[in-house]
Amino acid sequence: MPELPEMENYRLVLCRQLKGRPITEVDINREKSINKKTEIFEAHLQGAVITDIRRRAKHLIFQLNTGNALLLHLMLGGWMYIGNDEDNPDRTKQVILSFGERKLYFIGLRLGFLHLLNGKELKEKLEELGPEPFDPSFTLETFQKRFGTKRGTLKSILIDQKFMAGIGNCYSDEICWQARLQPARKANELKPDEVITLYHAIIPVLENGIKFGGYIVNPIYAGDAKTGGYNNHLLVYDREDQPCLRCGTEIRKIEISSRKSFSCPNCQV
Repeated sequence: MPELPEMENYRLVLCRQLKGRPITEVDINREKSINKKTEIFEAHLQGAVITDIRRRAKHLIFQLNTGNALLLHLMLGGWMYIGNDEDNPDRTKQVILSFGERKLYFIGLRLGFLHLLNGKELKEKLEELGPEPFDPSFTLETFQKRFGTKRGTLKSILIDQKFMAGIGNCYSDEICWQARLQPARKANELKPDEVITLYHAIIPVLENGIKFGGYIVNPIYAGDAKTGGYNNHLLVYDREDQPCLRCGTEIRKIEISSRKSFSCPNCQV
């Protein structure tokens, strides 16, 4: 599932290619992927201009000049591709937005969604999400206070979208490896200096994820050489039986609350 770096990579690409462009055509091939009747959804989007594209947690928000917004969550298996009638993946497209000859294809939206919302609805939809890791207000003191109320495993806390928005399976393991902590450790077992180390591991890991295009490999457009590049820079995630990049010990895979998790049994405590 795309996480914060993957969605930020999408945001940056889509801003460069689609921001300020009017929607000239809307094709809905699966009504369950949207939240309104097809004819209503199409009528609201026809001619609307994307004035901005923002990210909140694992969502993208396409702000429209009408005052409405499109809220996207790709969930498991969802992705997007910018192309045209001659250049597009040979996959079922649930939604297609056209911008003249250029088209944005939404693929794999079986669990994901693209919802048309007004300002109030958008706020309500996102209000339960926790703070953004890159928000200046998400300070060490804020993290310590929020973390101090938790009793679960590090893995379950880091992927809890109400605790902190945007992190999932991959980057929770990457953060724990960077902090030299086992993802199965209980929060109330951590020493104060370990909590500080955990906090300071978050931003560098996410920044690297964004820098190298995230770990989801599907390209966003023809010739896209960046997306998925973080696969070549993974610290621990999906590296079972490979040597730890820090100490050489074989990485192991375990399950934590039915989620796969990767860690080094030697240098993570």
